[in-house]
Order: sequence, then structure tokens, then C-alpha cells
Amino acid sequence: MNHMAKTKFNRPIAFFDFDGTLTTKDTLMPFLKFVVGKPVYYIKLFAISPVLIAYFLKLIRNDVAKQLVLKWYLSGYSIDELFDLGNRFSQKIIPGMLRTEGMERLRWHQQQGHECILVSASLDIYLESWVKMENINALLSSQLAVKKDCITGKLKGGNCFGEQKVQRILEWLNGRLPPFIYAYGNSKGDESMLMFANEGFLFKKKQGFIKING
Repeated sequence: MNHMAKTKFNRPIAFFDFDGTLTTKDTLMPFLKFVVGKPVYYIKLFAISPVLIAYFLKLIRNDVAKQLVLKWYLSGYSIDELFDLGNRFSQKIIPGMLRTEGMERLRWHQQQGHECILVSASLDIYLESWVKMENINALLSSQLAVKKDCITGKLKGGNCFGEQKVQRILEWLNGRLPPFIYAYGNSKGDESMLMFANEGFLFKKKQGFIKING
């Protein structure tokens, strides 16, 4: 490892969840609406509602429900087309969904010279563009599986949620030991990541970010 790499990885790192932490709500369904348009979106939403109800009743797992929804809405789209739509979504829609408190935390860490990493169950097809726009150092997220340049509806490598967030972080760190790790989230799906950090912060609507670890 060269001197520049050592310097880079000696910085503190802040890992951020996206939906509900840096944004005020989930971004996947608004993205699907952006892709297919309102009329088709609501027709498909009605058709897929039994899956969503089963998920909210905890009858099917998060990753299973998500892949069924993705297949219903995106199957057959080319990956290039979706990345183009994702780029437009990140520029036009995401700015209006950002949470002030979360972005203030992100900006503070950037001003301190910390590495800032986005760790999200949301899709790389729109997060990749947003990460570049916001000068975030790296993206660890769910990715769509592709077959012959078309979306299958399945997730490549699984859903970046819960324990898998920590697994993705460990793979990204690749044995490196940062001097300090911060983490920010807003749900049970982030708890493993928050407990992994030296200091973990959970967002609560009436309280803002509260420290639950460290």
C-alpha cells in the first residue's frame, strides 16, 4: 500500500443510510413512478398490492417482496436506459426529498475531511449519480441483476439491508482499520451498522439523531 493510500484510510469514516436518513422518505417507489409514469405506476401498484400487504404483515421477507416489486415494474428495461432515468431522477426528484438534519451531518463530516460512504438498500441505478453530485466517497448499495443487458428483477448479491450492510462494509474496508467509525440510520435495518460503528446515531422524527452506540 502506497503512502497516499495509507493517508486516505487513516481518516475517520462516516457511513450513512439513505432512505429516511438523508431523505424524508423511501425513494424506491417514487423512482418506479418516475420510470413508468403515474397511470402505469398505480395500475401496477394495485396488481402488486397483495405482495405489499404480505410484506407489511411480515408474511414475506423484505428481499423477497422487493424483488417481486422490481420484477413487476422493471423487468425488460435495459440497464443503460435505467441508469439514464436514474441520473435524471437524482437531479430532478431527490433534491426535494432530502432531510435537512441528515444532510447537515453529511456536510459536517465532509468539512472535517472524513470519508463519507453511502450504505443503502436502494438501487445503484439512481444512487450512483447522486453520490457523485454530493461528493460522497463511495457507494455500497443494492444492484439489479442483468441478463443480456436487460433487468431480470432480481438483486445482484442480495439486498443491502440489515446484517448485509455490515458485510458490505467489511468487504469494502478489506482489513483496514480506520481510526474512528461513525454511522447514521433510521430503522431496524440499520441497527447492525450502527452497532458496528464506534458511534452510531439513529434518527427519530421528534428527537433528531440520537446516539445509540458509543
